[in-house]
Amino acid sequence: MATPLSADRLLSALRAEGVTVVEYKDWRTHRRPSSTGTFGPLNGVMIHHTVSSGTDTSVALCYNGHAALPGPLCHGVIDKAGTVHLVSAGRANHAGKGDGGVLSRVQDESYSRDSLLTPSSANTDGNTRFYGFECVNLGDGRDPWPAAQRDAIVRAAAAICRAYGWNARSVIGHREWQPGKVDPRTGTGTGGVDVAPPVLRGLVDERLAHPASWNPGSSTAPSEEDPMAGMTPRDIYNAVWRQDIMTPPTGAETKDNPTWHPESVLRDAANQARGLRATVAAQGVAITQLAAAIAAQDQAVDVDALIARITTAIESITVRLDTGGE
Repeated sequence: MATPLSADRLLSALRAEGVTVVEYKDWRTHRRPSSTGTFGPLNGVMIHHTVSSGTDTSVALCYNGHAALPGPLCHGVIDKAGTVHLVSAGRANHAGKGDGGVLSRVQDESYSRDSLLTPSSANTDGNTRFYGFECVNLGDGRDPWPAAQRDAIVRAAAAICRAYGWNARSVIGHREWQPGKVDPRTGTGTGGVDVAPPVLRGLVDERLAHPASWNPGSSTAPSEEDPMAGMTPRDIYNAVWRQDIMTPPTGAETKDNPTWHPESVLRDAANQARGLRATVAAQGVAITQLAAAIAAQDQAVDVDALIARITTAIESITVRLDTGGE
């Protein structure tokens, strides 16, 4: 079950993905009351346009809401320059009622990434299931979308997908959720880029194929010589274990650690190595004492030679522990 990210985790995920973030007022605790419904389990990210212009006005609107719909109206407002203004970390009025069939396809990530979903009903609470980003745009089909704004949309959506291990099929437009909606609507103005949901999903998947720190065309991208450069433990988990190339150790799925992380394996291996060293050392002491006892009974034994052989064996085992058995 995908529980909501804490405010700190959400902020960290966005910044790790290279998003410029502004924390607006008391966004960490600003949310709809629990009496209006739950927030979670989460299944995806929904993209909207504000039908407004101007950053300050749009952010204030999404924070406060309006007479017909109380705020917050999303989790983050993405302005034309590509800055994400966080206005909530909890339940927000952004998705409304949508198609339960669409939700099932998003949950399963079972549809074609490059095609639009078509909602036909409004029977499921989307505010429970989706993070929402409102993007500053008039939504009139003419107002252009700057490349910097689209890049921020992609990074923000990828940050949340990466945090949960989702792929881009967990990212949808409002128009794919609720019948009659058109957002995000691509503008035909000069210098704008396409923000149709299939286009956004393609770009999100491209980001997810790289570490969170990836910048297209930048020297910070991982090199062929070191493909894991800049990867976080979560990146390694997604790239390796989620592809079933490696299997977590037996007993990984326990009540103490229901979600097995790479760093847990390393910690567990280190603990086992320390335990083995302690065991071998104790055995060495016992054998030395045994050899001394035999000598005390005047039996023919070369104590020094025996101790030397035991010491060599212990050192060999310790070296193998230190080098991973190589």
